[in-house]
Amino acid sequence: MTAHARGPGPSVRTAFVPGSRLPGWVARFGAAHGGFTVRDEDDGVRLLAGDGGNALLQAPWPPDGRPGRGADVVNRLASLAAQPRRLGLLLVRRGGYGIGIASEGVLLASKTGSRYVQSRSAAGGQSQQRFARRRSNQADALVEAVAQQAAEVFRSAAFEYVVPGGDRALAELVLQDPALRDYAQLPRLAYLDVVEPKAAVLRKAAADACSVRVTVTDAAA
Repeated sequence: MTAHARGPGPSVRTAFVPGSRLPGWVARFGAAHGGFTVRDEDDGVRLLAGDGGNALLQAPWPPDGRPGRGADVVNRLASLAAQPRRLGLLLVRRGGYGIGIASEGVLLASKTGSRYVQSRSAAGGQSQQRFARRRSNQADALVEAVAQQAAEVFRSAAFEYVVPGGDRALAELVLQDPALRDYAQLPRLAYLDVVEPKAAVLRKAAADACSVRVTVTDAAA
C-alpha cells in the first residue's frame, strides 16, 4: 500500500516493505537517488539520499527484548520486522469493519461485515435533532456489534499487539467496549489509514502491519 501527499512542497509517499525485502528496497533506493548515508534516529532509520531526498524506515513493532540481528542498522531493522509476532487488527469505518489476527503478514483468523451509519446532515431545527439521535444510535449499534465480533475473533488465538485502523474515533470507542477490556490493555501499534475494510483491505492491512513503514520525501524542486 502506497500513499502520496499532494499540494505544495516536496512529494511525500508512504509504502510498506516486508522485512525480507527491505535490503533490496534500500539498494534500489540508493541506485535511484545517488547513494545515501544512514542516520539512526529516535523514530526510525533515515536514509539521506545524495539527491537531497530522504527515506524514513520504521519498524512495525518495538524490539521488546528481541532486537533484530545483522551487520548494520538496516539489516537489523529488516531482521526485527521479519520476526513472527502476532497482531490483532481492528479496522472500522461507518460502512463496516474488518477484524483479524495476523502473523508474518498473513491472516490467521478474520471477520468482516457491513454496518451503516448515516453521514452528517446540514439540516437544522427539529429535523437535525432527530437525525443526530438516529445517527448516534446507529454509531452505538456499530460499536457494540464490532466489539462483539472482535471479541469472538480475538479469542481464537493469543496475540501481542493491537493495530487500530480506519476511523480513529470509532476504533477507539470499540476498544473501550467492555467486551474488549482485556485486549484494550495490550500495546498498540501504528494506526493504519484504510478505506472501507472489506476482505481484500483486511488482507492488505495484515501484510502492511507486519512490514516496515517507509516514508519517502523527495528533494524539493
